[in-house]
Amino acid sequence: MIKWGLIGLGKMANKFVEAIQEIEDSEVFAVASKSKKKSNELLNKFKIKSDFYFNNYEDLLECKEIDAVYISTLNNTHSELVIKSAKAKKHILCEKPMTRNINETNNAFEILNKEKILFVEAFAYRSHPQTKVLCDIINSGEVGEIKEVETSFGYKSKRIDPKSRIFNKDFGGGAILDVGCYPTSFSLLVARIVNPKKDLSKFKLENVSGILCDTGVDQSAKADLVFNNNLKIKISASVTENLNNISIIYGTRGKIIVPVPWLPGNKSILEVYIKDSYYKKFINSNLSVYANQISLFNEKILKIDEQFESTIMSKNESLINMNIIDQWIKQIY
Repeated sequence: MIKWGLIGLGKMANKFVEAIQEIEDSEVFAVASKSKKKSNELLNKFKIKSDFYFNNYEDLLECKEIDAVYISTLNNTHSELVIKSAKAKKHILCEKPMTRNINETNNAFEILNKEKILFVEAFAYRSHPQTKVLCDIINSGEVGEIKEVETSFGYKSKRIDPKSRIFNKDFGGGAILDVGCYPTSFSLLVARIVNPKKDLSKFKLENVSGILCDTGVDQSAKADLVFNNNLKIKISASVTENLNNISIIYGTRGKIIVPVPWLPGNKSILEVYIKDSYYKKFINSNLSVYANQISLFNEKILKIDEQFESTIMSKNESLINMNIIDQWIKQIY
């Protein structure tokens, strides 16, 4: 039984608790939040024992019964909480982005690399069977040598609210940190398949553009991300515009379209075009996208199944991903 502690009780924490109901031998054992109202709502809804509600994060981390923590607080708190969780010897699933910048990431990894714990940045799509199938198709060579990728994530906010985490710079707001980290993480996945023996930290950002809103954060951004001079990936993000939110992988013989890359459901499809032919690859998942993530995280702790080792976000990828994000942001600001 993996006993989880939740740090932060916002929207994502509720999704986590709903998802964990799908998984055996795993439970939310303790919660920590500075909001008593949110805590009471969660305790009542999911019947979590009130004895294991903590009104500060440090007390939860001192709870010896907890095996792993899920961090879903604001971006500006992630680095400190990751460090404290690692020092407390807790396995860590941390909401993306793991920090606000590369300096915070380096500080976190200085501690993470000293502790024998599992750390995973919570890009849930990486754990879904769809991603494994996509990797298999690319590896099969069906569409030929991969030369270019287009990937985007953007949505239209109702309004630009300076108090919102999305538009507040101190909270780690902005389009790139909020959703641009998805296309960059997807880029790393494809680049690793295309260049398995290359150093992915040697990348270039070209044709960078972006728009800053009145609160001082990026509301939209675009760039060409180039790996090893042989793979160009067009990435884009926005929090003020609905983008197409798909990923397209172009090869020398065809292309693969991922219609729902970021939150695939229990049934999803990939569209494969090879010269004049076309087919749909149907993928079924017994678990929801967030439940898949928890399940594979648990398996990594227990070392039961290494099936998704090739798709789950590694520590090295999180480090490179934040370096890409950091440079992307700096070139806009």
